[in-house]
Amino acid sequence: MKKLISVVILLAVVIVSTLGLVASASAEEVKMVGEISNIKLAGDGKSATAILKDTKSGESVTIEVTDDLTLDKFKDKRIVEGDEIRCRFEKEDGKNKSKIFKKTAGC
Repeated sequence: MKKLISVVILLAVVIVSTLGLVASASAEEVKMVGEISNIKLAGDGKSATAILKDTKSGESVTIEVTDDLTLDKFKDKRIVEGDEIRCRFEKEDGKNKSKIFKKTAGC
């Protein structure tokens, strides 16, 4: 009886660990440095779309920005098109959602 309970508990721990790994692997986190080629604020001001040209590969990446600090910097023109940006974002559901969005030279 004790062996059966031990096996069931061990199996439950393995299943929970596996589910945790699958959930964390669903969103891939990417870091990049690039120049802003376009910023488009949403009408409600609660989100924005920024297109960055990656300095390493040269390809354009569209990033959704929703954090208030970065949106305020867009509105105040502290971050504008042409600025070099250090960005960290997650690829989730086919969209790139910003986690960190800062000027490389500081704000």
